[in-house]
Amino acid sequence: MKKKLLALLVVFVSILFVLSACGSESEEASENNNAENEDAKESGTEETATTDEDAGDKPYVAIVSKGFQHQFWQAVQRGAEQAAEEFDVEITFEGPENESQVDKQMEMLQAALDKNPDAIGFAALDSQAASPLLEKADESDIPVIAFDSGVDSDIPLTTASTDNYAAAALAAEKMAELIGEQGKVALVVHDQVSVTGVQRRDGFVETIEENYPDIEIVDTQYGGGDHLESTNLAKTMIQAHPDIAGIYGSNEGSAIGVVNAVRELSKEGEVTVVGFDSGKQQIDAINEGIMAGAITQNPEGIGYETVKAAVDALNGEEVPENIDTGFYWYDADNMEDEEIQAAVYE
Repeated sequence: MKKKLLALLVVFVSILFVLSACGSESEEASENNNAENEDAKESGTEETATTDEDAGDKPYVAIVSKGFQHQFWQAVQRGAEQAAEEFDVEITFEGPENESQVDKQMEMLQAALDKNPDAIGFAALDSQAASPLLEKADESDIPVIAFDSGVDSDIPLTTASTDNYAAAALAAEKMAELIGEQGKVALVVHDQVSVTGVQRRDGFVETIEENYPDIEIVDTQYGGGDHLESTNLAKTMIQAHPDIAGIYGSNEGSAIGVVNAVRELSKEGEVTVVGFDSGKQQIDAINEGIMAGAITQNPEGIGYETVKAAVDALNGEEVPENIDTGFYWYDADNMEDEEIQAAVYE
């Protein structure tokens, strides 16, 4: 009997020892896990803080343009990047594939707002469609700088652009001079909803109507800035009016389309072509004698002034209501002039 009691006592003590050992291990493991979790949590917080701090080192300016396919927009981007480096800010630059994609541009503007930028640069394809999103930017105290095109809103602090009406008026005067102030002319315009489209059309049309009674405007068409569509429109114009004296293309894509139409219909020397902007194909067309001349803007200046205005606004400095970035008429006679070479973007 004594042996049985002794055996039971040994078993009981062994169980207590095992349970005690397990409890210690669990407690130790728990403590270790808690410590590891704290370390991991602390490490993650520090990384996030470091990341946020890094992202916050420089102001971020989101730029949404009308496109990127034309050399004009690539020159605007170069100017914006130059200013970003000079003023030590981060920028992004994007735009839809063509200048008729208003919905796509609105998606890009919404995505830019979702990134909560410090400022936004915006060139509107449609001067009214962007108003609701610009109101969101205003409610979030995000300064908006318009460039190239303005919008039907007082939200943008300023607009960095060419005086498009005055530039188109100069194009009309050059066209009148080149065709002897008489004959039929037509327009291929990039759109009728952007400020640039409207002003470049109206500046040309009203100058002709007010000052040149012997010039008849026989047609105005809209090609979305697409050179293929503009080529088809210009060919139709020439076929409908075989005696047409001249055609004006209101941007790079429109002007290239008119040049292509004249070339394809072998109308070189018969139809005077006046354009807008200064991509390589236009410069080549002037050198070949197919295009008489064109208006060149200052696209790098537009991009530079857009970012500079954003920086000024973020620093609490006043910006002018409009920033006139200038324009020039260029043709075969002045193509190599220093001021023209500084403005063309071949």
